[in-house]
Order: sequence, then C-alpha cells, then structure tokens
Amino acid sequence: MALPRLPLNALRAFEATARLRSMSAAASELGVTHGAISRHIRMLESQYGLALLRRLAKSVEPTPAGAQLAAKLGEAFEMMHLGVSQLTPGPLTLSCSATIMMYWLIPRLGTFKRANPELEIRLNVNYGEVDFVRDEISIAIRNSMFRSPEDVVIKTLTPEEIGPICHPDYVARAGLNTPDDLTGVHILSTATRPTAWQEWAAAVGRQDICLETHENYDHFYLVIQAAACGLGVAVAPRLLVENEIRSGHLAAPFGFAEGPHTLNLWIAPHMRARPEVRKVAEWIQSEMALSAQGGPEVLPA
Repeated sequence: MALPRLPLNALRAFEATARLRSMSAAASELGVTHGAISRHIRMLESQYGLALLRRLAKSVEPTPAGAQLAAKLGEAFEMMHLGVSQLTPGPLTLSCSATIMMYWLIPRLGTFKRANPELEIRLNVNYGEVDFVRDEISIAIRNSMFRSPEDVVIKTLTPEEIGPICHPDYVARAGLNTPDDLTGVHILSTATRPTAWQEWAAAVGRQDICLETHENYDHFYLVIQAAACGLGVAVAPRLLVENEIRSGHLAAPFGFAEGPHTLNLWIAPHMRARPEVRKVAEWIQSEMALSAQGGPEVLPA
C-alpha cells in the first residue's frame, strides 16, 4: 500500500517556525511571506487535528505534540541536506572569524589560489559553533573555547600565544617597563573575548594584577586597530598581530605567553574524503605551522 503523500512545504514551514520561535523569522529563512507560513501551519493543525503551536504576544512556542514533531522533522531535514551535499557538492566553504580572515587568511589566499586556480573557495565569516550541514560549511578554523559538533574531524593547528599590544610610541609614553605599569594605562578589551586580560595574567603568573577595562570593542579586529592607533593597550594572539609588529605598527612590550586555548581546524565529517577539502586543510596546517615558527612577513598579494 502506498504511503500517504506528505505536505513537505507545510512541514518545512512548521519546523522553521518551531525552531526559530517566530513565523516572521521562518518566513525570512524560507523566502516566503508571513501569511504563507501561517496558512501552512493552520493546514497541518487542521489535517492532523492537533494544536502544534501556542501563539504568544510576540512569538510562538510549540505544544508538546508540536515539539515532538519539530524534533523529528529537524533530524529528517538535516539528513536530507546531508544526502544532497554528498551527491552534489557545492563550492568548498571555509569559515573563520573576521579577525583571522583579515589578518591571517586573506594575505595568504592569493598565493594558494594562483597555485590552485581550479579550486573554488567560498569564505564564511563566523567564529562560534558550526552546523556544517545547515550552513554548508566544509572547513572551519575555530578557537578551542568553542564546542565542536559531534563527529567533526579536529586537527590542532597551534597553541595560542597571547600578550599585551599597543603602538610603539605608546610604550615609551606610558612607561611600559614591567607588567605592573599596566595599572596606569588605558586598557582596551573586546566583547568577543571578555576574559582575555585575566587569561594573559594567569599565563604569566600575575593574577595579582587588577586591570579595569576603560574601553570595550565589539570585535577583535577593532580592538587591534584601536591599539595600533595609540588608543591604549589590548591583549591579542601573536598569530594575528605578528605582521603589524614586524612592520612597526604595533609593539608587544612584554612578549607573548602560551594561553589556555588552541587554534583548531574543524572538517565536516561528510566532506573529509573530498580531495579539494584535504588540499585546503593541508595548506592551512602548513601555513599555520610556518606562522607558529615565526615565518616571514606575509604581504597581501
């Protein structure tokens, strides 16, 4: 006996709404109108004789029956995405933070592309957790402070070395001779790494130093730029500021110490066998090893 035909569009609309807790957000994700989402869900509730959503003032939430259905649908749609991505792979997508992309990846990417003109790489700016299937990510560079997905292939790239940075003139102007002198300077921090100063203090065995943030920036690349412009002292990984230190735009008055995190390469489990994925992963590992050894300054191509 033939199975009943499933209303896939309606089920997709319901799954997105239950996951996002919003019909408007679901409509935006699926590229349809709010009215279409609402009609799909009303049709499902009528067809199955169950309330699937509770309509709240500014959001929705699934009923117990709706939550159970949404969980199963989420698994089913993820398996469908996985099957399609394995059969018809799209461009290789590399994900990393904006700071790593600006200061480390892009200056090296031109050389790789000239050596591999047939390989298309799409860049994704992100620094948190990854859904490789939903976001169509092939490879991600991530700090170990973030939890990796299940079954992901993890390759350690390098321990993260961190240290205070500022403009070279600021070192002399502020009299930065020992870590204790930091108590009298303008301290810069970033919202994406709120514990950076505490991690550095622990790394150098100076947890006794109490430093109060004077200025906070939303992103790492902004706080690095602020330090380079002489606005104060920030903490940054050596990997991201090495070129700026060599060119004289930044100084690291107390050097760098190994912090609590590592930089890792995450490879989507269903992409691990693709030759182009392996080639990019090996290139990143090789370039990162050179950077960790203090390789030559890399200029944009």
